[in-house]
Amino acid sequence: MELKLAYGNQTVTVEVPEKNFLGTLLPNELPSAEDESLEIQRAINNPIKSPKLEKIIKPNMKVSILADDHTRGTPAYLILPHILNKLNKLKVPDENITIIFGCGTHRCVMPGEAEFLIGKEIIKRIRVESHNCYAEDLVNIGKTSFGNEIKINSIVANSDAIITLGKLGYHYYAGFTGGRKSILPGVSSYDTINFNHAMLIHPKAVTGNLEGNPVHQDMVEAARLAKVDFIINLVKNSKDKIVKTFAGDLEAAHLEASKLYDKMFRVTIKKRPDIVLLSAGGYPKDIDLYQGSKAIDNSKFLVRPGGVIIALLECREGVGNDVYREWSIKYRTLEELEKQVKTNFVLGGHKAYYMERILLKSTIILVSEMPDKEVSEIYKLKPSSNVDDALEIAYNIVGRNASLMVMPYAASTLPSMGS
Repeated sequence: MELKLAYGNQTVTVEVPEKNFLGTLLPNELPSAEDESLEIQRAINNPIKSPKLEKIIKPNMKVSILADDHTRGTPAYLILPHILNKLNKLKVPDENITIIFGCGTHRCVMPGEAEFLIGKEIIKRIRVESHNCYAEDLVNIGKTSFGNEIKINSIVANSDAIITLGKLGYHYYAGFTGGRKSILPGVSSYDTINFNHAMLIHPKAVTGNLEGNPVHQDMVEAARLAKVDFIINLVKNSKDKIVKTFAGDLEAAHLEASKLYDKMFRVTIKKRPDIVLLSAGGYPKDIDLYQGSKAIDNSKFLVRPGGVIIALLECREGVGNDVYREWSIKYRTLEELEKQVKTNFVLGGHKAYYMERILLKSTIILVSEMPDKEVSEIYKLKPSSNVDDALEIAYNIVGRNASLMVMPYAASTLPSMGS
């Protein structure tokens, strides 16, 4: 069998013996919208459980538009022309509008990345900022019922209206990306984000679940405190094309988007293979190990206990998070990591915790651009320079007759055992 998998901006061809091959785990694909621009326009003009923008926006308002950062690859350039034109028609001049990248704890968006995300012409027109979670002028807007003190970007806090743009995906403790995440973690303080993410050990803080999930609920409360007026969220298929756009109320529009996304990307399986070969789906999903580990986390639901996960993740920016690296060096057992999450949580450390949980049940082979010594000694993964060598290592662990399944879009596909 010849398989093609995304690796960064490249495509890698892999050959596996047909006798070993159990199949490819693909999403329940839905066709893309015939005209993406018209689909976005339709959603904006027909909001879910929300007044139209014409009822929300008043002349000369100060408007903040929150966009996803470079780690998400959300095509804000497709949405922004519709929003900006509508705002201008409603007598909000360009100088009253600020586009803010919701970087959370990530680095700032670079000029080239900003151009790719929102377009060169819009950068010339509109003020564009990257959120800094350590900024000194963050504004305290209140406290959630969980006791989280919500401090957010001062531009956003002082806006007359807030519009958020996002893209749906699975998130392994918030349940789903999109919606409320534009505020928390998007434009929140480091301490606010830390408090929220420390709840990830709750049994309901899992991939694809919103019900009773405290991480999600805390995020929603934060976004309500920020007074988000209108959201626009995209659901895309595995070809990276828009299937449907959801706009309107912070919670209602996001919930409907989540339902469609789950219908597409939660895939029922009958049997667990010995080996899972995965790609996150290419750049930016495999920009670093911090982001790429989401694909590994999803694959744990597919591989059999004692099996092997081969992760094809470019990791051009290395591990991508200093705390992830520090915790991986300092805390070498699951007990040590869980204790730190419960008593001294620092954002980034959770990645080490999740990876250690998987490593107790599976071997992980990483095909990446990261140094072999770092991969093996710090992160306890088996390094490999190419997929063929990785397969050899896997066969040596589980045998030549091992069954194999492929996850070409592992960052967005959630395996679920059928009855």
